[in-house]
Amino acid sequence: MLYFDTSYLVRLYLSDQGAEEVRSLAATSDLASSFHGGIESIAAFHRAYREKRINYNTYQAILDQFDDDVKGGAYTWLTVGPELIPKLEKTYRSASANLFLRAADALHLACARENGFTEVYTHDRRMLEAAPLFGLKPKNIIKS
Repeated sequence: MLYFDTSYLVRLYLSDQGAEEVRSLAATSDLASSFHGGIESIAAFHRAYREKRINYNTYQAILDQFDDDVKGGAYTWLTVGPELIPKLEKTYRSASANLFLRAADALHLACARENGFTEVYTHDRRMLEAAPLFGLKPKNIIKS
């Protein structure tokens, strides 16, 4: 099973840079992500629509496909609870002042760690930098 953050999940639906590579990788294994990766994906689809990278009909078709995939079990949505807050606080306390780590990204990384993953796939530069703080190996197959 592979852990995909939202930057990889959306490439399964949008033709962003690296989409072909991500789709090929996704075909090799089951996929998991944090529960909030689902709504982050929907927000990313809306952003593509808002920015006019896709039209309304494409946006609706992507939402329908995503919904079908979710209902069909394409993803294992991993959950975390409030017991994670002290662990995340400890991580932030030990982090360098130069580290930029958004809460949603920290949730992805902590969720992957707490669920036994050793690697996370992301194209997010900041998540790539922060992954080792969570004992995770960052992976990015997208050529920049």
